[in-house]
Amino acid sequence: MTAAGWGPVDGTVKVVDPGVPGERPARCVAVVDASEKVFAGHFPGFAIFPGVCVVEYVQRGALATLPEREPGGRWVLAAVESSRFLSPVYPGDELTSEYVWSRKDGALRCRASAATGRGVAAQIRLRFEDRKTQTGETGETGETGEMGRDTEARSGRDRGTDAG
Repeated sequence: MTAAGWGPVDGTVKVVDPGVPGERPARCVAVVDASEKVFAGHFPGFAIFPGVCVVEYVQRGALATLPEREPGGRWVLAAVESSRFLSPVYPGDELTSEYVWSRKDGALRCRASAATGRGVAAQIRLRFEDRKTQTGETGETGETGEMGRDTEARSGRDRGTDAG
């Protein structure tokens, strides 16, 4: 199974092991291709994969390994609760991510780590909410598998600011 989306990265994430909650983490792999469009400006002459792009790959893998897929459920990224970047990711690196899932207050939480052959590159915590449960809507919503507009708008409301 692979997960692709639209956003700041061009590649796809491959689910290597869907995992078993409470027993073993889910695992995904993505190859950071040297042709990624973000490398043109980040940084010319010394390409480093931006942290937001690492988070995007991790988020795509999380969506692909959600432990609960109920009919009619629409899990969306509600928050990046934390992110810590420990080492750079370069063109050609294979980014392996592991996901440990938990459920709290009606949300699914994911503790993820992303690593290259040199070691852990990032530790990220994500929170997903079921849009159907949150809004009671039965029509289509903005689940796109990317961290864009809907997530930013929701985050603004969570902080008590007007994000649009």
